[in-house]
Amino acid sequence: MLAAYRRLAEAGFEGLRTRDVADEVGVNIATLHYYFPSKEALIRGVVGHAMGRFRTAFAPGSKPGEQLAAQFKGIRRLAAEEPELFMVMGELALRSGRDPAIAAIFQETIQAWHDILVTLVRHAQKDGFVNRNLDPDAVASVVIATLNGLFMVPVANTATNRVDKALSQLEGFLGLGT
Repeated sequence: MLAAYRRLAEAGFEGLRTRDVADEVGVNIATLHYYFPSKEALIRGVVGHAMGRFRTAFAPGSKPGEQLAAQFKGIRRLAAEEPELFMVMGELALRSGRDPAIAAIFQETIQAWHDILVTLVRHAQKDGFVNRNLDPDAVASVVIATLNGLFMVPVANTATNRVDKALSQLEGFLGLGT
């Protein structure tokens, strides 16, 4: 799965071949298909890994507003330290427009993230961290749309301050500050 993640980051979907992934990890194609019976299953594994990396942006046990602020801080860290993560998510977003199986996987992922953000915003509003007049569903949609836009232009090719400016603007919009 990690080999597929790296191939997807380096060469996109066009360069992702299960035979190459099997060769990279030193197994035959039958063994790879035992664990990942289809390319879709392999992509699900890649998405699971990518979402696990994004979950490192959360700060468990802190207050909701602090969790929300920590998520932005974590996204900045990931953009700087793991630009391939954004490349993989960009590939998934682009491919989802042409591939119904990838679209379903991507939509599940985005919906789960949306639900988490809505919950965080609601709790942060109750604790006075976020403006109570904001619609949590709309806020989650704006955050995701902004970050999806950042995924479309590989972070490695984007001016570092552009990522920071976008995240700072979102934080300001939410009243979180930096």
